[in-house]
Amino acid sequence: MSHFKRITTIIYCVLLSSFIVASASALEKGKLLGTAEVVLPSWFKESFLDFREDSVEAAEQGKHMLVFVDLKGCPYCAKMLQDNFKISEKDGGNSEFIQKNFDSIQLDLKGGREVAFNETTTVSESALAAALKVRFTPTLLFMNEKNKVVARVNGYRSAREFRQVLNFVHEKAYQKTDFSSYRKEHLTDTVYTLKDHENFVAMTDFQDALLDDKPLVIMFEDKTCDECDRFHKEVLALPETKALMKGVNFVRLDALSDQEIVDTQGNKTTAAKWLKEKNISYRPALLFFAEGKEIEQLTGLIKSFHFQQLLSFFVEKKYNQYPNFIAYGDEYSARILESGKDIDIWK
Repeated sequence: MSHFKRITTIIYCVLLSSFIVASASALEKGKLLGTAEVVLPSWFKESFLDFREDSVEAAEQGKHMLVFVDLKGCPYCAKMLQDNFKISEKDGGNSEFIQKNFDSIQLDLKGGREVAFNETTTVSESALAAALKVRFTPTLLFMNEKNKVVARVNGYRSAREFRQVLNFVHEKAYQKTDFSSYRKEHLTDTVYTLKDHENFVAMTDFQDALLDDKPLVIMFEDKTCDECDRFHKEVLALPETKALMKGVNFVRLDALSDQEIVDTQGNKTTAAKWLKEKNISYRPALLFFAEGKEIEQLTGLIKSFHFQQLLSFFVEKKYNQYPNFIAYGDEYSARILESGKDIDIWK
């Protein structure tokens, strides 16, 4: 082979190799899957977003105002609307009850519409959501005639669980008790038997646990939890989740237990009393601690992708770089997508 032909062949091979690598890189980047179209029921109120007027109008009809904060593409929001707002009571939903007793108004977590929240506060939807510390979607805020938030739901609730919140607000039980106590009194049926897990750590002194270099995760569940079985099967049983769980002290407590424990402040208490003090009613509820303090609290439905993101946030100590695990989401997702793997946020 001549010198010219050898050079030409080498150049061709280099160019071909570069083309293959570039093409492979383009093809290998993963896709984001699992988003959902968020479609509101037609009977949601067409509001001018003056909450002062909306709350009064609702009260004049014997109703409360229900503010539904969502986000474009949010599958949790779409499921909440489907299971609770669109399905009739005879089929297990809450549609008629909500229409009868609440004026439902939608806000976009990242929206720019102007909202008159009270006499002194008129801001954009996104600014109001930030002021009300809305981090998860959906978030539902229930407001009385004085435009005060009397109940709040962070994340998806099943129709069975959500009906308790609706009853609590409709009966104005918030005037005499907290929702945690109300739920404990009214939701007593057994729908779940506590399951074990190979990565659960036995522990009762959580003040001492804070001294450990490993982050601490405490999960509360009990017999009334209609999401716990799914959470074990679809999230905790996955190999990827198990691997991440090894990087934390993962403790499970029965939320109804009267067994004595020591909380993170050094107080002798029980799981039941501890949750009541925190006014946490959802199951499974998860508390996340690192470097001596509580950093995250999860009280809503979560799928495997987001839960693994949450565990990664602690295992990799990303709480030193980001204010919360949601802010860490872009880095976490980009790393997976760049590796060529798809992300399904609804798995």
